[in-house]
Amino acid sequence: MTPATKQLKQYKVPFEILQYHHDINASSFGLEVVEKLSLKADQVFKTLVICSDTDELFVAIVPVNLKLNLKAIAKTLKIKKAKMADAKRVETSTGYVLGGVSPLGQKRSLKTVIDKRAQEFDKIYVSGGRRGLEIELSPIDLAKMCRATFAVISIDITS
Repeated sequence: MTPATKQLKQYKVPFEILQYHHDINASSFGLEVVEKLSLKADQVFKTLVICSDTDELFVAIVPVNLKLNLKAIAKTLKIKKAKMADAKRVETSTGYVLGGVSPLGQKRSLKTVIDKRAQEFDKIYVSGGRRGLEIELSPIDLAKMCRATFAVISIDITS
């Protein structure tokens, strides 16, 4: 069990666990999930930690096949500027390793924004707190557990 699954069980939130063997040579943690579990990329969401110009940390949850729009999340959070947080700081603040950062059960509760596309689905997938572990749950339950808001915060990287 991870802090993420413990939190969901504690609050009796319905969820499913999916596991796969993580390949240490995988170039993208999120796309590895899609491939290994035969899931749709637009339903698998990555958890990103960003840093504001005032050094405050926030969480952004976006589909693995899209890129976080830093300008859009800064506007949503009403901060001047956003950048990706340093890897060491992400691990220290969340308690998870990169590639296994879950939006649930983090050491410190950070203000969270989920890409609005999540609302198109009954169920989405997020990291369960370690590489090789995914959680399937309702985006509404995820938002409640993270006290998150929904906004358009991603851009298509293929166009």
